[in-house]
Amino acid sequence: MFANVARNGTMDRMAIALSGLCLVHCLASAIFLAMLSAAGGLLLDPIIHEIGLMLAIGLGVLALGRGIVEHGFMMPSAVGGLGLGVMAGSLMIPHGGGSTVYSVIGVLLLAMGHDLNRRAVI
Repeated sequence: MFANVARNGTMDRMAIALSGLCLVHCLASAIFLAMLSAAGGLLLDPIIHEIGLMLAIGLGVLALGRGIVEHGFMMPSAVGGLGLGVMAGSLMIPHGGGSTVYSVIGVLLLAMGHDLNRRAVI
């Protein structure tokens, strides 16, 4: 069953969806912070970012690692790994415009890696 889910690109689709949720979260946090500072405190809680990164790393290892085994191409994993690294690095930057930009860039790179991986498998 797991092999079938891995072969049809479901994990990559889930990872792309998670990247999209992260992108929406990052942009919504910046907008809410600019409009309403009370909402910014809840949305910018560090634990949300740490859990999200942990989920992204877990899905990335499973989906992108599976891609290496199945199709042998390293580029999707390299692009996805770069995205994860940028996302992790954005946690080191104080919250604000800079961390949001880095998070969005990381999420887009990770989603692109998963899309490349999905296209190579199918």
